[in-house]
Amino acid sequence: MAANDARASTTPLIERRSIDYIPEAERHGRLLSQFTLWMGANLQITAIVTGALAVVLGGDVFWSLIGLLIGQLIGGGVMALHAAQGPKLGLPQMISSRVQFGVYGAAIPIVLVCLMYLGFTATGTVLSGQALGQLFGVSDSIGILIFASVIVLVTVLGYRVIHFIGRVASVIGVIAFVYLFSRLIGQTDVGALLQIRHFSWSSFLLAVSLAASWQIAFGPYVADYSRYLPSKTSSVKTFFAAGAGSVIGAQVAMTLGVFAAAMSNGQFAGHEVAYIVGLSGTGATAALLYFSIAFGKVTISTLNSYGSFMCIATIISGFRGRLEVTRLQRLVFVLVIVGTATLIALLGQHSFLGAFKSFILFLLAFFTPWSAINLVDYYCITRERYDVPALADPNGRYGRWNLLGISVYVFGVLVQLPFISTKFYTGPLVAALGDVDISWIIGLVLPAALYYVCAKKWHGTVPDQLILPIEQGAIPTTNGLAAQA
Repeated sequence: MAANDARASTTPLIERRSIDYIPEAERHGRLLSQFTLWMGANLQITAIVTGALAVVLGGDVFWSLIGLLIGQLIGGGVMALHAAQGPKLGLPQMISSRVQFGVYGAAIPIVLVCLMYLGFTATGTVLSGQALGQLFGVSDSIGILIFASVIVLVTVLGYRVIHFIGRVASVIGVIAFVYLFSRLIGQTDVGALLQIRHFSWSSFLLAVSLAASWQIAFGPYVADYSRYLPSKTSSVKTFFAAGAGSVIGAQVAMTLGVFAAAMSNGQFAGHEVAYIVGLSGTGATAALLYFSIAFGKVTISTLNSYGSFMCIATIISGFRGRLEVTRLQRLVFVLVIVGTATLIALLGQHSFLGAFKSFILFLLAFFTPWSAINLVDYYCITRERYDVPALADPNGRYGRWNLLGISVYVFGVLVQLPFISTKFYTGPLVAALGDVDISWIIGLVLPAALYYVCAKKWHGTVPDQLILPIEQGAIPTTNGLAAQA
């Protein structure tokens, strides 16, 4: 443990690695940091709004809370299985998809992941802009620009700073939420709200879907923040540390959202931040809550921006074979990513709530099949036996395009279409199911089963054991898997 702490103390403030393998000599951190990072990432305003949607869109308090908890546990389990891959592989999550999709083929789901990051960063920036606008007495648009500047700074600094902010955000979040719950209990009859029970499958499954989609959406980058842990770190403990932090944080935040929406008499939608802060009154307490809301969004928005940078680096390196990422290049990538998300936030800030609900539900169609394929391959087919150096070689073990993985992924997306219900698209079977969207269940189960059966029969060669890069001289000033091989 002392050696681990010593490594952390000598780690530079500005991260210099990107998508490359993390050598054992540079591993550091503790499992507690996984718990605090993901708790801090979830104790924030967007999670509150997500929980509130279950009531705003027709559910009652009791069944909304039950549905959200079930969704947290299902989605959180999927998310945590991805987190457990980080210490073993020492790689960001999406680059490991080259095993299932090929060195070039992995770009297909990665491009969609980038779009997800942009959407989540943009929607989070809208709420943070509202909070900073109220805190500093400026317009929401100016608040959005202030927040975007902070995100650029933290993202450029990288992994170590992100985990530090996660720890601080978890402490601030706990204090803020304890206070808000105490105020809420003092202003409303919680028991009476819980006694109102009008079960309907559509409202119940909507709550499940909201929470499950929230958790599953972390899957494409959760291993990015566990990859620095020592390789001997227990996979089971990593699973519970990341999963518990995310599930507990999200359920607490969404529970607050459910009660806030239930007692708002229609005043919540369109004034989410102001209504939540209004629970505490005015003056210095309100200012502190506006600050805690903005700070809470720093963690998750930085994760999204950092993840976008990693995805872009992964896409480019796949086609070029190697990518050297200087600090200037990193800054340019981050500026483009955050700049695009900020523009989306500025243009869409006045129609946030409805667009956000449709966005997070529609995302499931593209990420549940990827998650199913990646997890089945890692835990059931290859059983953690990856050839890490080969992930950088289009002519190597994994090839350019893996038609099996790509075909199952396309099938997984298409098979969900009849069951999707969003403003973007509604499938033909939704009405027959009472307007219940079960597409994410279809997207998890069927691709997982199909990939397992097909991969057992047609999967390429699997190494006898995990093959890692040779670590002699594995601390170069450039980045890229090819430099490590």
